[in-house]
Amino acid sequence: MDGTTQPSMTRLPFPPVTRSHILHCSYHCWHPKYRSVTPKARLIPLTAPFLTYLRSDGIILPPDEDDPIIDFSSTDTDSGISSSTSTPTGSDSGSDTEPNSDPSTQWPELHQKIKSTITELGGNVVPKLNWSAPKDATFMNATNSMECQTANDIYCLLKSSDFITHDLEQVFDDCEHPSPSSSSHPPNEEIIPYHLILRKTISALVPSLEFRCFVRSRALLCMCQRDLNFYEFLPGLVLTLRPLIQKFFDERLKHTFEDENFVFDVYIPPPHKKVWLMDINPWAPRTDPLIFSWLEILEMVGPGASAHSRTSNGVANGDSERKVDEDGGSSQEDDEEDVFTPEFRLVNRDDPEAYSFNTPRYSAHKMPKDVVDASGGGEAGLREFMGRWREIMREQEGEDGADGRRR
Repeated sequence: MDGTTQPSMTRLPFPPVTRSHILHCSYHCWHPKYRSVTPKARLIPLTAPFLTYLRSDGIILPPDEDDPIIDFSSTDTDSGISSSTSTPTGSDSGSDTEPNSDPSTQWPELHQKIKSTITELGGNVVPKLNWSAPKDATFMNATNSMECQTANDIYCLLKSSDFITHDLEQVFDDCEHPSPSSSSHPPNEEIIPYHLILRKTISALVPSLEFRCFVRSRALLCMCQRDLNFYEFLPGLVLTLRPLIQKFFDERLKHTFEDENFVFDVYIPPPHKKVWLMDINPWAPRTDPLIFSWLEILEMVGPGASAHSRTSNGVANGDSERKVDEDGGSSQEDDEEDVFTPEFRLVNRDDPEAYSFNTPRYSAHKMPKDVVDASGGGEAGLREFMGRWREIMREQEGEDGADGRRR
């Protein structure tokens, strides 16, 4: 020990995340260039009134002449969801409350375009905005998935999703400011051409064959499965899938994507001959590293490093030394071209997440944030939260009683 102490790491050693990098990862930006290797999709530019609708509180759905109108508020007046024909329960002709108006009257052409695009793509689509899909809101869909058959299915998912809210309100969070004086920025829609992406549903999609790939300095560093379950057949496919992904990256993405660091998702369905590009994500903490950790990825030894500093699967080996011959030069092995092999990480049979088939993902997005925050404090935090909740309910009951007496 030399008596010195290493400074503690207070943040991940990411390079500065720029607005241009975030924009380059927007679907509308990269899709035209890679359209031939992406699943069939249509991009629909969004109007300011529709963006206002997405940002507004509550979920009011337009009437759809092709489907029976469902009045969500008839069973739960506090749900925040209603059709445009809903009227408040117990209201009479003398009430000051007007029936909800049809929100699509503010964007009729867009509404029709969305409906016609669903028909064009076979009547079943998966929606997303520029960066995010509403995966956290599938509990709002009758199919408990992102598959949508009507425009209202799409609107309900988009308005229920925290991920979509992030695209609309917080997409440039943690980005490097252009200058110290840039304390305020114009609204995102003045910078971002927002699009609704409708992708034709892939029949019989196999989640186990979707993979996330990490690129640093224009080199494919590592990759892993996206579906966090153990699949016994996957290890036997690694020798087939890894060179396929490497070739796809080298030929399609390595020299054509605008930034040298990024993350991309691929799908390789049977018979494992074609690679489909599903998405491109920022090289930033907001992107889920899945089976890896970001610190592990950032410290990983990549191409160009000594072969002795890596294990056989391409991961950094902390104890590495170069061999030196008697004349002080490098050994012959080091003079040979060093072939880098990206790590291909899978969920192992004994991993804690290996059998999470029945575990709902994004469950934290399905309940109030106060409850999620309280659960982080364990049993004591939940007990304190429940105590505060009972106090609020007692105060509310007292106020309601006083109002009743005044009437």
